[in-house]
Amino acid sequence: MGTSTENASVEQQLLSFLEERTKTPWTPDRDLFADGGLSSLFAMELVVHLESTFGIMVAGPDLQLTNFRTVNAMVAMVDRLRQAAGE
Repeated sequence: MGTSTENASVEQQLLSFLEERTKTPWTPDRDLFADGGLSSLFAMELVVHLESTFGIMVAGPDLQLTNFRTVNAMVAMVDRLRQAAGE
């Protein structure tokens, strides 16, 4: 279900959201937490943002910091959850 166009759109939206909220430019593979850029509280804000923006439910095993460490990881999770919801 996920196409590279959809994934690029998710990536752009997430990069824009992060830059707007943190006033810092981000790259898709930059570790959002290791660089001291974001807190665990912000991770919860990301969960809410992903759920409301992309119509997914992030729960259980998906609530791992590794799924939110980079924009690339979040794009992959959104794609996987969208595909699972479509089945």
